[in-house]
Amino acid sequence: MKTLLSIKNLVKVYGENTLALNEISLDIYPGEFIVVIGPSGAGKSTFIRCLNRLVDPSKGEIVFDGQHLENLNGRNLRKVRSKIGMIFQHYNLIGRTNVIKNVLHGQLSNTPLYKSLFGLYDYADKKEAVELLKKVGLEDQIYKRADELSGGQMQRVGICRAILQRPKLLLADEPIASLDPISANIVMQQLHSISQDKKLTCIVNLHQVDYAKKFATRIIGIKKGEVVFDGAPSRLTDDIIQKIYKGKESQMKLQSETEPMIDKNEKILVAVGQNDE
Repeated sequence: MKTLLSIKNLVKVYGENTLALNEISLDIYPGEFIVVIGPSGAGKSTFIRCLNRLVDPSKGEIVFDGQHLENLNGRNLRKVRSKIGMIFQHYNLIGRTNVIKNVLHGQLSNTPLYKSLFGLYDYADKKEAVELLKKVGLEDQIYKRADELSGGQMQRVGICRAILQRPKLLLADEPIASLDPISANIVMQQLHSISQDKKLTCIVNLHQVDYAKKFATRIIGIKKGEVVFDGAPSRLTDDIIQKIYKGKESQMKLQSETEPMIDKNEKILVAVGQNDE
């Protein structure tokens, strides 16, 4: 199978001698749902942000969809980056703007400036935005200001915005780190479900091993800037987990030890999702 993303000898050094990433080489294939695990300071966020050049690598190759991202700048970089959706830990929504406009911002790179200034988005974009919001249980919040939503709801808006970009690759940097267990479970289920429906390749950074095992088709473990595990969830043994998180075991779970199981039926998700603060 042809790779969608090929990473070769990726290195990132901050300052004079802070090595964040050390010679990472990976091939990512279409349709994979990859979860990158590791403790704080392992290099997960630096890794995922290098993939769309939010962070510039110090050395190495990043070949996405046949193009070398490390060599691109300006308009050429923006063009390729438009094919890479990004979901942030702290949502990056415009709080004073309503939900559907935040989602429509996923099409800003493909919308002339004068149209975006006056909110003149294409009918097809508006229709898809509404459909996405319905899918994640937010149809009743469409015209509410984003800053009036709960954290879990805001993150689902962020997912819809990234999906409306119609990317080939979806990146999510710690999307559930700020959420309680119920909201985190809903967000991960929605992210996984939509990625599968749209046949997207998705790379998600998480601390939480149980979520990685539950949703990933492939898990990559990073420690001190190096890949120390790469394989199917079934191969991630307790011994390997302990080696990855040694000394930082408390970071392997969310605030609560227990995680309520949420039925995947959309009606239940809608009912629970509207009160997930």
